Amino acid sequence: MFAKAFRVKSNTAIKGSDRRKLRADVAAAFPALGMDQVSELVPGKEDINIVKLYAHRGDAVTVYMSGGNPILFELERNLYPTVYTLWSHPDLLPTFTTWPPVLEKLAGGADLMLPGLVVPPAGLPQVQKGDLCAIALVGNRAPVAIGVAAMSTADMLTSGLKGRGFSVLHTYQDHLWRSGVKSAPPSLSPMVPDPTGIREDKASTQEPVPLEDMRHLALGEEEGSGEVPHECGDMSAPEANSAGGLEQDPTDSRTLQEQMDELLQRCFLHALKCRVQKADLPLLSSTLLGSHMFSCCPEGRQLDIKKSSYKKLSKFLQHMQQEQIIQVKELSKGVESLVAVDWKHPRITSFVIPESSLTSQTVHEGSGEQPYQPPDIKPLYCVPAGMTPLFQESGHKKGSLLEGSEVRAVIIDYAKRNDLVDTDNKNLVQLDPTLCDCLLEKNERHSILKLPWDGLVSRCLEKLQPAYQVTFPGQEPIVKKGKISPIDITLAQRASNKKVTVVRNLEAYGLDPYSVASTLQQRCQASTTITPAPGAKDSLQVQIQGNQVHHLGRLLLGEYPLLLGGRLPADSARSHHLDTHTDAPWLRMA
Repeated sequence: MFAKAFRVKSNTAIKGSDRRKLRADVAAAFPALGMDQVSELVPGKEDINIVKLYAHRGDAVTVYMSGGNPILFELERNLYPTVYTLWSHPDLLPTFTTWPPVLEKLAGGADLMLPGLVVPPAGLPQVQKGDLCAIALVGNRAPVAIGVAAMSTADMLTSGLKGRGFSVLHTYQDHLWRSGVKSAPPSLSPMVPDPTGIREDKASTQEPVPLEDMRHLALGEEEGSGEVPHECGDMSAPEANSAGGLEQDPTDSRTLQEQMDELLQRCFLHALKCRVQKADLPLLSSTLLGSHMFSCCPEGRQLDIKKSSYKKLSKFLQHMQQEQIIQVKELSKGVESLVAVDWKHPRITSFVIPESSLTSQTVHEGSGEQPYQPPDIKPLYCVPAGMTPLFQESGHKKGSLLEGSEVRAVIIDYAKRNDLVDTDNKNLVQLDPTLCDCLLEKNERHSILKLPWDGLVSRCLEKLQPAYQVTFPGQEPIVKKGKISPIDITLAQRASNKKVTVVRNLEAYGLDPYSVASTLQQRCQASTTITPAPGAKDSLQVQIQGNQVHHLGRLLLGEYPLLLGGRLPADSARSHHLDTHTDAPWLRMA
């Protein structure tokens, strides 16, 4: 939930009454805490701030801050502890254990899959579906994530530990953790010995990884970049996430630092030879690392720049520049970009691609991305307070979300249940006081006594508040109020009378602005830049040099044709006719 930056709506000091209510809510949500522990968690004199924010997917979250750290967060009236709180109360929630390499996946927004669980000798904790659980790493009892169980313990064992185990809400290293003092987890001894006999066919080839310093498990990101590169995927079994990239190979006489230096250069050369194209330049150094180098890391190993002799990505890139392999420039303050690559350099030409990567190389050449899969966007209607009397007989209340067909069914059911269908003309419905109050204007209530079915339903839909549901492939549906904004293409004028074409709101449709910018740069043969969209936090806009409005419209229709088949609602945006035969409701051009 907090894998990406969130938008803060308000930050206020807690009131005395709210403080007392919070204590009562904590005591009710976590019965294991005694009154002294509740008072320690929600102190009576220390300042506590209430921060209301919107997560990157639009979820409204309330965070309680104390001592500079987020201690609790509330989502849909459910209270959850943060990792800072769990470090002080490690036994607050049932705790499951996973392997250290899994942490970077969880911090990147992935859920915990059952093959990644470590089963202790005493067995798994007993939980039911929907229970809140903590997730720790082998060798340390301090939780590094919290999540909701996707199935009961019995079902987990029945499934053979296959499938999704936990929907992860918050992790160490995510943006909620970053809003605190950014301290590392304490070192807490496990309640039971480390597992040694798990899955006997594999136990002989792996040992639990000691957790000396959780900070060494962080992704090798460039400091100050503010980005956590990640690739969300299925949690692999322990053998696929072995500690081969974390500890020194006993068969290798080189030190761990020397092995990491070799792995870093190998991933770098592999990325330049197979993944980075000339059209991708200039390329952010963080994008080079997160989108290209990490994916070139051999299976079973983990790239960690902090364990190399370079310590930082910027120092490594400067060293590669001294060897005249690449050129690096600081195009914006504090942010380095790769601006040139010498693909004829002997180190690149002589690099041998590992056999296990030949198949993936074929997939990435040309596009560098997985095929685009459009979201399923469904229009919804939210019941406001003024329409509640009409819907309450059908079991709906204020704030209920309905599809158009459900609204129509409610209207028909209400009219038939109250005998409002006109006896002389079955196409008309007599209006009772409830229908008059909900659907008619004040000046119409004495002049309109009957309405046709279509008029009745259309008036009802107009009175309801718009909303929509977005479902990306393989993800849970996201519901938002209002109407979804279209991809907006406008022409703007810059200094020296230069024109640029600006594209906004790509993220709403699952399109990566960096990927789109790279494609446009190559197809339009014009330079592209990516900047924050004004007036919209956590949103980016792509700028293409020159007037590319109509060319860009045709390009989007051709490059992402599945959008037209993504079942987008016709009223999700104003339609714009690119020509006499093409109509894209998700595209708006100036």
